[in-house]
Amino acid sequence: MSKPAPLPPGTWVGDYQIVKRLATGGFGIVYLAEHAVQKQVALKEYLPASLAVRAPGELTPQVAPDKLPLYRLGLKSFFEEARALAQITHPGVVSVLNFLRENDTVYMVMNYLQGDTLQEFIVAAREVKGARVLREATIRSLCEEILAGLASVHEHGMLHLDIKPANVFITDDNRAVLLDFGAAREVFNQEANFVRPMYTPGFAAPEMYQRGALLGPWTDLYALGACIYACMQGYPPSDLPQRLDHDRLDQSLSRLRQVYSANLLEITRWCMALDPLARPQNVAELQQALRQRSALRGSQPIESQQLLA
Repeated sequence: MSKPAPLPPGTWVGDYQIVKRLATGGFGIVYLAEHAVQKQVALKEYLPASLAVRAPGELTPQVAPDKLPLYRLGLKSFFEEARALAQITHPGVVSVLNFLRENDTVYMVMNYLQGDTLQEFIVAAREVKGARVLREATIRSLCEEILAGLASVHEHGMLHLDIKPANVFITDDNRAVLLDFGAAREVFNQEANFVRPMYTPGFAAPEMYQRGALLGPWTDLYALGACIYACMQGYPPSDLPQRLDHDRLDQSLSRLRQVYSANLLEITRWCMALDPLARPQNVAELQQALRQRSALRGSQPIESQQLLA
């Protein structure tokens, strides 16, 4: 299936003029746009490729009648997500400045961040990998910043549901910022048989594969544990079907014993427990575990130019 065409440069969406497309995902397109007051912003358009089509030069997506109910349900979830995120003001969470309806869809206006994703840093580090990919002090600092932002998200009654290195942005001023929340994905999970394709293999907790399963902070913390694993190994952990068939997590972590502390390896194992009740149940529990080790050795701030081991 071909992806819906992006809006061309120069197109106006409300008071925002599109400069260029920045990224395309399964649920929408992100553009760089300009605004008279807010200057440059990131404009995220709800446009699920599995439900909608749009020809080059068109503004309004076309949705088949049988897919329209699910499209509208996802649209409502995307809009509610934007409204909820607009209430969160935390340096570790992407700032939503505005949201608007136009062209039979919804747009989320966010701060335009400059830097690179954690995924890009991991890939670069993997190419020069020695005994380790990212340094332990760097991983701990990243986790502390991500958890601080995630705590604010959870306090507002939300879950991220799509934490992965590609959704952690390291800004040029060395901040870790959570991007691309997955509320729309959860609607699709509950309302259709789209479950596994909607989530990134290796980072989705087991309960996300189960229709109607209880999700909570422990679901996001599984994904964070998978991010720690990726920072140490340079690649994602096995996805759920592989783990259920033959779980090699302990074996993989054991090979890192001479490289990373036992505390960090145990935290990773704890976060990635298959049983949700065997994981940390909230951010505070995980923060406490990380600080026990940090208090002994100290933790260094993130320096994006020094992320490589």
